Amino acid sequence: MTGPLEPVAPRYGGGSLADVLPSALAVLGVPGSPDPLGLTAELDGIRRVAVLLVDGLGWYQIPTARPYAPTLFGLTSLLGRRLTAGFPSTTPTSLVSLGTGVAPGAHGVLGFKVRVPETDRVLSHIEWSADPEPLRWQPVPTQLERARAAGVTVTVVSRPEYAGSGLTVAANRGGDYRGAASGDAVATELLAALAAGDGPTLVSGYHPDLDRQGHLHGVDSDPWRVAATEVDGLLARLVDGLPGDAALLVTADHGQLNVPDDHRIDLDADARLRAGVRVVAGEPRVRYLHVAPGARDDVVAAWSAVLGDAARVLTREEAVATGWFGPVPEDHLARIGDVVVVCRADWAVVATRSERPIESRLVAYHGADTATEMTIPLLVVRG
Repeated sequence: MTGPLEPVAPRYGGGSLADVLPSALAVLGVPGSPDPLGLTAELDGIRRVAVLLVDGLGWYQIPTARPYAPTLFGLTSLLGRRLTAGFPSTTPTSLVSLGTGVAPGAHGVLGFKVRVPETDRVLSHIEWSADPEPLRWQPVPTQLERARAAGVTVTVVSRPEYAGSGLTVAANRGGDYRGAASGDAVATELLAALAAGDGPTLVSGYHPDLDRQGHLHGVDSDPWRVAATEVDGLLARLVDGLPGDAALLVTADHGQLNVPDDHRIDLDADARLRAGVRVVAGEPRVRYLHVAPGARDDVVAAWSAVLGDAARVLTREEAVATGWFGPVPEDHLARIGDVVVVCRADWAVVATRSERPIESRLVAYHGADTATEMTIPLLVVRG
């Protein structure tokens, strides 16, 4: 078994988050849908599928949640298998990988924050509305669009405030939208959408609270435990209410790990880390550095010297060659930094002055390639 802080490579094409919806569509009989997860035989006779993504529910968090989430732990013990997130192991990237069924390099949502090419603007994908235009920024058709075109009834259940956002359009276009402001509301709307369709039905749901409490208070904090209890109630309602011809697939976008205060390196407090850097993007566990002309090698050397064993410092070409992103078309390369910094173990690179203060004060983070961040569950439950 891989140690929780050891690196894990994404398993695109047979064991990643991007493989979930293609396999679900294969179960529903959508023509041309591969079944990389082998769900067709397991779910023979299923005509309705609900896919629930619980933000921040990494595989390594499930034993921690056991006292507060017995339903979750029991389902994992009986029915759970491991998948990987894509890279970076962060919410916007993962949501679009789930929705499109392709690796991040192909869909182009390559991090929490990325530089808009040929500008010094940094786009935060969770604050994205209409600029850049979502269909241009993320042109890959979604699996929801494919399902709807094949006659499947398709619904998305998520927070009301996310309706119509750039990230929602990029990840979930093609589904009718139902707002749900709590875990209990998610369960209600998922079950209602499953029951509403007369024929093949697909419902995609999202619940963010576990991730939020982990960020703000830490994994296994009291607020995190309350959120885990709410997740458990959500799952119990869904399992109890599944129609006989329905299946529930539960997965996540990433795990989380707590970062100690003495493992935070402040890029705004060390002149060596700012030298030659024009734009900083990414997030504390994975930084994208866009550098001044001719400065790349000096930036690599400086960051390598300052960070030492706390991170790997690679050029863009080296990072792409690892396979982290899957194949990256030319149009998307510039969204990745000239230099890519991937933190090891439980280190982070914060920016106390150039980013919002809350971003450097969070307790738990994700984004890098440790097993804790990359390994996610897939629970397959028949009605």
